[in-house]
Amino acid sequence: MSEAWSEVDPFELPEWLGTDDVLWRACDGASPAHHLTVGELVCPGGQVVGCDLAAIDEAYPAPVAPEAVRQRVHLAWRSGEVALLSSPDGSGRLTLGVTGCTLDAAVTMEAIARLARAVGTSPARWSVQWRLAGRGGRR
Repeated sequence: MSEAWSEVDPFELPEWLGTDDVLWRACDGASPAHHLTVGELVCPGGQVVGCDLAAIDEAYPAPVAPEAVRQRVHLAWRSGEVALLSSPDGSGRLTLGVTGCTLDAAVTMEAIARLARAVGTSPARWSVQWRLAGRGGRR
């Protein structure tokens, strides 16, 4: 793994992710993009964990991640898992690495279901929320 991208142990995440109902919500528009940076996990008690998604195969204008990270993401995805990474921007935000070049609702739902299983709970206890309006609330 690159120094900028580091793996996150699911057992180091907050316990409530495995015990409470959880909502992953996109805080920005739902337009497909290679990296959705403003997602978060929320439980009914109000706890929040930043949780982004990265389509790891995007390579223009520059690769999203080094080859070693891309291989780790592909290995996890082929195994029915999702790579849990720490954001490369130094913020430490949880980032889910997924294969491909774009993100859409189906890929997001699959990644979140895999995260739920990684923290030891049923994906049926988790929900995904996308916003239909882009930035600025325009329709």
